[in-house]
Amino acid sequence: MNDPNQPDASQRRRAGFAYIFYLLNLSFLPGIGFLILLLLWHSPSSRPLFVNTHFQQAAFASIVAGVLLAMVSVIIVLAGGFNSPWTFVILILYFTLCHALLLMLGVFGFTRANNGKPFQFFNPKSWRN
Repeated sequence: MNDPNQPDASQRRRAGFAYIFYLLNLSFLPGIGFLILLLLWHSPSSRPLFVNTHFQQAAFASIVAGVLLAMVSVIIVLAGGFNSPWTFVILILYFTLCHALLLMLGVFGFTRANNGKPFQFFNPKSWRN
């Protein structure tokens, strides 16, 4: 019943660390979680393709999340101005919904890594099976 193509438990656990640091970057340790993620991704030890792919996806998603949250927030403030209360209503709604979606995708990636499945953040076809 063991599939030789399926990653073993240590590979799945190591791939899961990528999403743990992604989630830490978005929640409790912004910036520090991202630096740890990058340090682990670029560490000189050889990693199986499964683990490296998950680290690459988490690092890419962290960069996209940071750009998405920062740039769109700046655009909302610049478009609405500081004097309008609606600017901050829209800003808070956008930031909360986008942030929650990115956190849910991180949890989903963590579960995919723990199950030995591939995952790509911005490719919904990889979310199946």
